[in-house]
Amino acid sequence: MDIQTLFAIQKQLNDRIIEEHHLANQDLFKEKLLAFIVEIGELANETRCFKYWSRKSSSERAVILEEYVDGLHFALTLGLTLETTSVIVPDKHEPKETLTEQFLDIIHLSQRLEHNPQLFQAFLNSFFALGAKLGFTYEEIEGAYLEKNKVNHERQDNGY
Repeated sequence: MDIQTLFAIQKQLNDRIIEEHHLANQDLFKEKLLAFIVEIGELANETRCFKYWSRKSSSERAVILEEYVDGLHFALTLGLTLETTSVIVPDKHEPKETLTEQFLDIIHLSQRLEHNPQLFQAFLNSFFALGAKLGFTYEEIEGAYLEKNKVNHERQDNGY
């Protein structure tokens, strides 16, 4: 996965949104962080990993992948906002024992993000560990991200 290319692609979308919605001089960090947390919640909901009271199985793999890349859009946005894009995509992951624990780790790390490249790297590592735990390859993630980015531009074209 070429993370620098993904950051560049995400920056184009972010810049477009900022310009078209007249948000140039606004601090949107909290909104971006909340958007990420909401997307992670939507992903958790599709996996149903925390729904101990339900027998219904998780959503289809394609739905889960789309929700995951929605989260990736905002993870990249947070890195751009924090100006911490010099990150490494890990070759190996150290996922938590359960999906629930992995989700909680990501949320915990996201709430502590500051202008701290080491913390952002840990956040990103946890996010990519989640992708691996969900069974996604970097190639699948990157391909789905590029497709969803096109959809996001189309949404902007149509006044989303």
